[in-house]
Amino acid sequence: MIKNYLEIGQIVSTHGIRGEVRVNPWCNGPEFIKKFKTLYKDENGTVAFRVISCRPHGNVAITKLEGVDTVEAAQALRNTVLFIKREDAHLPEGEWFISELLGCKVIDVDDKEKCYGEITDVAQTGANDVWYVKTPDGEEVLIPAIPDVVVKCDVGEEKVYIHALRGLFSED
Repeated sequence: MIKNYLEIGQIVSTHGIRGEVRVNPWCNGPEFIKKFKTLYKDENGTVAFRVISCRPHGNVAITKLEGVDTVEAAQALRNTVLFIKREDAHLPEGEWFISELLGCKVIDVDDKEKCYGEITDVAQTGANDVWYVKTPDGEEVLIPAIPDVVVKCDVGEEKVYIHALRGLFSED
């Protein structure tokens, strides 16, 4: 399902005394957060923060938000989940946001009537993502998100089409 606002990370602590915050990225990493000029405090975009600066620091993003000028103001934002506006994100062809994949039906590309189940989680392994698919009978099957398997993703329709590798599902 395509959402207007997507979770990008969480403020985990302060950094320094001038109001900077440490953001733990829930996305491709701290470099990805750098791309955005505005972050939001809720999934409806009702509270916006203009990003003054953002720089990677290890596995977090040190971020300065407009209006957050003291360590006390930064501390008050601790544990806040930050969101981005979906239309501000430009993903390369063949990439999707994990939150948009969750809940998608996994359909056989050769037999559109055959549904293998629903994506319940995604693991980022480094080499490729792995999709956790809950089958109609409650089993969990792991699917490698590689070009040989994933043929098409239509997150707007909440469907992904795959070519199931031999033996991937018990019925094969």
